[in-house]
Amino acid sequence: MSQIFKPSTNTLARVTLFGALFFALVSVWILVSLNRSAYATRQTIVRMQPVPFSHDHHTEAMGISCLYCHTSAEDSAFAGVPPTATCMNCHKLIWNDSPMLEPVRASFRSGEPIQWARVHDLPDFVYFNHSIHIAKGVGCVTCHGRVDKMPLMKQAVSLQMEWCLECHRAPQDFVRPRSEIYNMEWEAEDQAALGAKLVEQYDIQSMMSCSVCHR
Repeated sequence: MSQIFKPSTNTLARVTLFGALFFALVSVWILVSLNRSAYATRQTIVRMQPVPFSHDHHTEAMGISCLYCHTSAEDSAFAGVPPTATCMNCHKLIWNDSPMLEPVRASFRSGEPIQWARVHDLPDFVYFNHSIHIAKGVGCVTCHGRVDKMPLMKQAVSLQMEWCLECHRAPQDFVRPRSEIYNMEWEAEDQAALGAKLVEQYDIQSMMSCSVCHR
């Protein structure tokens, strides 16, 4: 009885199987890379805003505290976006006829808030409380990067779950004294020793339960 399949069919079958496996692995690698890319996370991408607000100018050059604008950062789940009246505290006196700031003046006249494009925007299924992180010694720069060096605001980190878990697994590697929360230039001389001390002092727990963030 003659053979139904030629000997070369075995080779073709092996090549097909290995090719399918290679294609599957490459596809997974591409998907993982895309998921971590700026295209997906929007990390380092500057968002267009109604007014080109410069944190660099206001914090580094002018010395304005984070809390002057983000008044609820220490006692609310959200840091808060300042109302136009806060901007006008200064800009009714300086740059009060600048064309660039006309949207601010128009907002103040009409009472309609400026529609800022949110930069640090977590998914709806993620719960994040701003105040508890500050209370536990997490500095602004840990999550927001060197805001004081940003002419235009951008997302400094990925904000993906694996990034959050780095701190939740080992908070001692990131926490700082509460007195240095808003100090962008502060660095610990011995983070391991200081972190271990602060974890105990601030009663910081390694929060790894899914329900902590997904409620």
